[in-house]
Amino acid sequence: MLPVAIDAMGGDHAPGAIVEGAQRAAAELGVPVVLVGRPDAVESLRGDLELIPASEIIAMAADPGASVRRMKDSSLVRAAEAVRDGKAAAMVSAGNTGATMASALLRMGRIRGVARPAIATPIPVPGSTPTVLLDAGANAECQPAWLLQFAQMGAVFARERYGIATPRVGLLSIGEEPSKGNDLVKDAHVLLAAEGALASSGATFVGNVEGRDIMTDGVDVVVADGFTGNVVLKTLEGGMRTLVRAVFDALGPSEVAEPAIEALMPLYGVLDPDATGGAMLLGVDGVCIISHGSSSATAIVNATRVAAEMVETGLVDRLRTAVSVD
Repeated sequence: MLPVAIDAMGGDHAPGAIVEGAQRAAAELGVPVVLVGRPDAVESLRGDLELIPASEIIAMAADPGASVRRMKDSSLVRAAEAVRDGKAAAMVSAGNTGATMASALLRMGRIRGVARPAIATPIPVPGSTPTVLLDAGANAECQPAWLLQFAQMGAVFARERYGIATPRVGLLSIGEEPSKGNDLVKDAHVLLAAEGALASSGATFVGNVEGRDIMTDGVDVVVADGFTGNVVLKTLEGGMRTLVRAVFDALGPSEVAEPAIEALMPLYGVLDPDATGGAMLLGVDGVCIISHGSSSATAIVNATRVAAEMVETGLVDRLRTAVSVD
C-alpha cells in the first residue's frame, strides 16, 4: 500500500515521540510510513524514513481555518495534500484538531452527499468492543439530518473497525423516551426511527441513550452534536484519569499494592487513550486519523495501525454507499 503520512510536527511531544512512533510503526507493523515536517527538526531523528518537507507548523492554539488557509506549507496541509495527490494512503496527526480537520476537508474534500464530516472517537468498554461516539467535536451546532448521517457513517466505521455485524445505534439524550431532549434530538429521533433510515449502513436504531450507557455493552454507536459529544468525551477522560489516580493513591505503599496493581494493569491498558489509536474523521474523501495532543510514541503506532487497516478495508468507499444524500 501507499505510505501513511504522519505529521511529525503535531502534538505536545513532537517531533521526538512522533518520529519514534513512526519508526516503530514501520518496524513493528510493516506499514510504510512517510514523515511530514521541517527538515531541520526531523532530519537527525528520522533514520531511513522518507520525509516530505514542510517549513511551517500550525500551533495547537492557532485558529484552524485561518491557519490552514494562510500556512500552505505547514506539515498538516502537506500531509493532507499527500493523500489527495496519491502520494500517501492516509494521514495521522496529533496536532491542532481543528486544523487537522480543516486541512483534510479543504485538501481532500468531502465524500459526495456528506453535509458535515464528524469525529468518531472510540470509548473503551471493559470486556466488550469500544463504543463509537460521534460527533466528538467537529460541529458544535448541528441539524437533525446531519445526525442521521453521523449514525450511518458511525455504523460503517464500527463494523469495519470492530467487526460488529449489525451495529446498534443510540441517540444521546436526557432520557430514553422519544419525547425527551431538545428540538434537535427530538427531530433527529424521528429521522433515525424511520423505516430504512439505517439500512444502507446495516445498523439498527435502539432509540435514545443516556450518558451512563456509553461505557456499557448495550450500544455500539452513540450519536450527538459536536458540542455535547466533546463535553462527554472530555468528561469521561477526566473521570477515568481521576479514578485511576484515586485507586493508586488508596493502595499506597501497602502489602496489597503490588498484587493489586498487577491485577489492574490489563484494565488500565484497556482504558489508556494511547491504546485506541486516535479518532477518525469520517466524511472526508480519505483516511484521516486524529490523535490526542499528548500522544506518546505508542499512540502513534496504534494510530498508524488503524489508518492502515481502514485503508485496507476500503472504509471510504463503504461510507460513500452508506450515506444518505436526501
